[in-house]
Amino acid sequence: MNIVIHHNPACGTSRNVIAIVEAAGYAPTIVEYLKTGWTRPQLLGLFAAAGLTPRTALRVSKSPAAELGLTDPSVSDDALLDAMVEHPILVNRPIVCTPKGVRLCRPSEHVLDLLERWPAGPFAKEDGSLLIDAQGKRVG
Repeated sequence: MNIVIHHNPACGTSRNVIAIVEAAGYAPTIVEYLKTGWTRPQLLGLFAAAGLTPRTALRVSKSPAAELGLTDPSVSDDALLDAMVEHPILVNRPIVCTPKGVRLCRPSEHVLDLLERWPAGPFAKEDGSLLIDAQGKRVG
């Protein structure tokens, strides 16, 4: 299964998604989007596939969104996309792409919906909360 994770190494949720995917036996392609940046067509494609809008994909916390005036509801999707291309940190993460779909995986357990197999249980998230029990069943 080909898996692509649009990742920010400074993000605990993003690191946890990679840990889940790798523990399930996959070798994902990691795209560090803060280094590579985004293109407008790439964002439009990812957002369409994930059922997101630029507004719902906008990262507000720990980003310059408020300082740039992007949290105002009157800011257009086009303006948000332009800002996201200029400031890649404005895109919430991680965005995961698999043959089963594309999803913003916040919280990290959303990635389980995109995998054909899961890590062996028990498996806990980075914060210590149980994600998969000893019988291999999803918790929560």
